Amino acid sequence: MLTRKVFFAALVLLSAVAHAERVKDLAFVSGVRPNHLVGYGLVVGLNGSGDKTPMAEQSLKSMLKKFGIHLPPGIKTNSKNIAAVAVHADLPPFAKPGQKIDVTVSSLGNAKSLRGGTLLMTPLKGINGEVYAVAQGNLVVSGLDASGNDGSKITINVPSVGRIPDGAIVERAVPTGFDRGPTITLNLRQPDFTTATRLMNAINKTFGKGTARALDADSVEVRAPRMPSQRVSFLSVLENIQVDPDDGPAKVIVNSRTGTVVISKSVRVMPAAVTHGGLTVRVSEAPKVVQPNALAGGNTAVQPDSAVSVEEGGKRMFKFDAGVTLDEIVEAVNKVGVSPSDLVAILEALKQAGALQAELVVI
Repeated sequence: MLTRKVFFAALVLLSAVAHAERVKDLAFVSGVRPNHLVGYGLVVGLNGSGDKTPMAEQSLKSMLKKFGIHLPPGIKTNSKNIAAVAVHADLPPFAKPGQKIDVTVSSLGNAKSLRGGTLLMTPLKGINGEVYAVAQGNLVVSGLDASGNDGSKITINVPSVGRIPDGAIVERAVPTGFDRGPTITLNLRQPDFTTATRLMNAINKTFGKGTARALDADSVEVRAPRMPSQRVSFLSVLENIQVDPDDGPAKVIVNSRTGTVVISKSVRVMPAAVTHGGLTVRVSEAPKVVQPNALAGGNTAVQPDSAVSVEEGGKRMFKFDAGVTLDEIVEAVNKVGVSPSDLVAILEALKQAGALQAELVVI
């Protein structure tokens, strides 16, 4: 619930003036995308801040066994310098074997900090279970964790997560399908029928009629050269074509936690009159001490005395004309001086009355 203490921070005007954007900013080539990779590894070299879980113990024994070191059954290493971790990364499109990518390392157990640790060779797999990269290296941890013997503790950021810049080497490329077939497909980042039509028209104007055709509100199919070198040059020109995207749908978004209100520039209001006023109820207590008569034989008592008053603030009425714009809405509510909660109530009332031509979303 919005309160009056929350500052009416924003009535944001979303791009009031139409402007052209590049194709590369509006759409991306279907199939040309990053792929998530994940793996399980072991971080060593920690300064006593590692795991104390059976998972880390088992991982250490498995690693030692691969190097021919077999510990007797039932023997525990009790090492505090290791941590079981999850390693994940994004494999960029067109990444080739031998290239390096960044990886993120996160503790899986109860390790206090990964600072100073080194990740041992960890295979990173895709959704199909195949290994696409191998990670290894020293962690960069921005967090800090310190504690005293009396139980005092201080933690800065998250010391149980670290990164390794260029920490993984790509072992296998992911086919994108970029160089296959006579066409490529452009997918809009924000699907819109009008924007898809304008994108199709802009491409046809540049390369000739029939080069592009809109499949739906999200996709535009484009005829492209078959030879990879020619296709790269073709896309270099294609992605820099200027297109005027359509305005987004009329929408009002209210953040009930921060009190922020965002109104898109397409919002319109039908003719309506709105009254805004405040109601204040005051209750004051002035208890009185009551003394009995001298011969009454009674006791001293406290008699409550309440005073209730109601004050209705000066009501202000303002009028919205037909097709009022966002600038006029902002000007009207600022003149009245409404709070975020009052504004939400006004918008809800306009919506119920059918005067608000927009979607009202409260998050």
